[in-house]
Amino acid sequence: MSRNVLLRWLQGFLPAPVTLRWTERLRGGLGALIGIALTGGLAHLLVGDAAAIPFLIAPMGASAVLLFAVPASPLAQPWSIIGGNLVSATVGVVCAMLIHDPIDAAALAVCLAICAMFALRCVHPPSGAVALTAVLGGPSIHALGFGFVFAPVAIQSAALLSSAIVFHALTGHRYPHGHAAPKPANAPPDAAAFTRADLEAVLSRRSEMLDVDPDDLEALLRETQLQAYARRFTEFTCADIMSRAIVSVTPDTSAQAALALIDRHQVKALPVIDATRRVCGIVTRADLAPVRRGGIVEGMKRAIERLMRGPSTTPPLVAALMTTDVRTVKTGTAIAELVPMFAHFGHHHIPVVGAHDELAGMVTETDLISGLYRQSFAGERKSA
Repeated sequence: MSRNVLLRWLQGFLPAPVTLRWTERLRGGLGALIGIALTGGLAHLLVGDAAAIPFLIAPMGASAVLLFAVPASPLAQPWSIIGGNLVSATVGVVCAMLIHDPIDAAALAVCLAICAMFALRCVHPPSGAVALTAVLGGPSIHALGFGFVFAPVAIQSAALLSSAIVFHALTGHRYPHGHAAPKPANAPPDAAAFTRADLEAVLSRRSEMLDVDPDDLEALLRETQLQAYARRFTEFTCADIMSRAIVSVTPDTSAQAALALIDRHQVKALPVIDATRRVCGIVTRADLAPVRRGGIVEGMKRAIERLMRGPSTTPPLVAALMTTDVRTVKTGTAIAELVPMFAHFGHHHIPVVGAHDELAGMVTETDLISGLYRQSFAGERKSA
């Protein structure tokens, strides 16, 4: 009996399988390579050859793991790395100055750093190592005093964060994952469907912090619920739920004209079609107005692309801004097949094409939810 208990206890140490694709794993490693190299290079340029200030401190390696490998984690967000590192560095310097015993100073520094990070909502695990570095870094670190907070901690934290923001933008990943205000989500009309209040109540009852943002957790649970709900339905097709009154543009439409169409018809994306009405791309509001609606990151990305293309006196066309890798579905595709496209691949608008690949309509997440509800209602009527 005791042997079985011991075996079950040891099995708890086995790691869970990693579901992340290998391309994403390699992307994270490449990002850390670039981020650490840029951080060290920038620190060298700013500090010069001063041997008293290290070009890189060890906690930056741990921060790189979070920023590039798990960027969706609440522990990897900008305020976490900047606030956590600065607060912990300050606490460590104070403890090193006031407490002569290095063990006592180190223990108290980590303790106070954790409490301060919780209070300021900037928990960042590598920051504990920053506090230890301030205490145990040796005479060269102690000689810096509060200068340690600025150089190297603040400089290297800002450089690593900046490289992560640019890297994720250029590789098509959303970062940072800012906290969003709770908003009603489209969910299947099921009495067992949970609400945001239910999720927050469950999280509040837990005695430990989960390394996942509540918004991401809610989205994941709703997608799982929607997948399970849609699995029961195979009768309705895309032709039954798609929007047929589609506003489209051609590749030679100007960006200003396309944006005007989006504003006039209150849509978020426009399919781009050629002379035979075949879909050759899709353009969104963020593509057309990155500075106004896509944020600083999209603006930086477009600015870099424009710089690489060189100066131009002609207004931008849709052909230069659209996404050409477009996923389309046939009119006869079952709506259950749409769920993984919306849930796992980040699609928000999927063009529907006919027998000759001509544009026939568009399906959005709202159309899918409506179709699932209609089929559910029709199934209840049949069973009655």
